[in-house]
This record gives sequence, structure tokens and C-alpha cells, in this order.
Amino acid sequence: MADETTLPADAPVPDEIERSVLIDASAERVFAVVREPGWFINDGEYREHTITTDGTVTRVEDPVHGVFQIAIEANEPPNRVQFRWLGGGLGEISDAPNNTVEFIIDPAGAASRNQVRLTVRERGFARLGLDEDVRRRNYLENLEGWEQELQVAKDLAEKGKPGAAEQPTGE
Repeated sequence: MADETTLPADAPVPDEIERSVLIDASAERVFAVVREPGWFINDGEYREHTITTDGTVTRVEDPVHGVFQIAIEANEPPNRVQFRWLGGGLGEISDAPNNTVEFIIDPAGAASRNQVRLTVRERGFARLGLDEDVRRRNYLENLEGWEQELQVAKDLAEKGKPGAAEQPTGE
């Protein structure tokens, strides 16, 4: 896994991005932020999305970036949630390769500090059917983007997500 914000032109595009941030909040509070499908679809500043669910497929409508289909592949409150980007038209799931985005929440430091480490892992870049230049651009954009999104999650969890108190994690 490359951990640089640049990638040598002759190096293959890595399959995975992994980034972490320390957050001064409980695991439950952080999970309340990251369990929302598509919360990370933004430009470094949280905005509300229109979210509808039909079976295993969640439709996320962002006012700037459009409509996305996301499946929840794992939901393990308050420590882990994993989403899969879905291709194809609305209401259908493509068999084409797609990326997964996993959020892991682990205790950090002494329990009395109420601090956790939030880690994001996005996997699947090497399998995408795009040409190498497009895959490379997507990888590098997402590498930078996760730095922004983790800061958004940190701010939301530490200051409180707009309109949401710490939510119960059982569903």
C-alpha cells in the first residue's frame, strides 16, 4: 500500500488507501457519524443528503455531486461499518468491479480520555476497469479526499453532527 500523496509515474496504482485520525469522542458518537451511507460525499464540509433505501441498496442524493448507489456490507456498532459503491443504473447493481469503503473505530489511549482512532480503508482501485491514467487520477484524488473527510468526521463527532445527538447503535 502506497502512503504518499504522489505516486511515481511508472508505479502501478495500489489497490487500497488507508488513513486514520484521532478523535476526542466516544466510539458511539463517531459511529453515529460514519454509519450514514454517503456522509463522505462532500467537498470537505458536511452537508445533508437525501437518502432512500430499497432492500440492500441505499440511494444517496448529494445536491452538488448527484446520485450514488451504496450497499451496506457490514454494520457492527460501534466499531465498524463497510459500504460498497454500486455501479449500473438506479435500482440495479452492476457486476462490474467497484470499491469498498470501510470505517473502523478503535479505542486510543486511556479509556478515561474518551478518544478513538477512526480508520478508513478504501479498496478496489486495482480491479477497476478504467485505463491506468484514470485509475491513477482517481486514486490520488481519493487519497487527498480522505484526509478532508476524516477531518469532517472528527469535527462532526467532536462538535456534534448538525441535527443529531449521540444515537443508539442498535438497529
